[in-house]
Amino acid sequence: MKRYCLALDLKNDATLIAEYEAYHKKVWPEVEASIKNSGIIHMEIYRTGNRLFMIMETTDSFSFDGKAKADLANPKVQEWETLMWNYQQALPGSQPGEKWKLMNKIFEL
Repeated sequence: MKRYCLALDLKNDATLIAEYEAYHKKVWPEVEASIKNSGIIHMEIYRTGNRLFMIMETTDSFSFDGKAKADLANPKVQEWETLMWNYQQALPGSQPGEKWKLMNKIFEL
């Protein structure tokens, strides 16, 4: 099993943040299925202020490229991603169109 940690910002607007959280209480079934089918075993998202932190545990065969290709071919996932971009904003230093940024582990106890 592999573990990945990623970060992303939300637009700093209390109403938009509340809407974003409401969507994540009822994630569309097609989106949940695409997550599971990609090899993601467990996923959690945490928030502080407008910063999001995601922890993903995956199968050893999981690949970000494979997930991205499957997502591009899934109209419901594309609809979800377009909707979520209304609430999200890239982290400083992100490439154009880049959402979640992979974090580097710097300490373990």
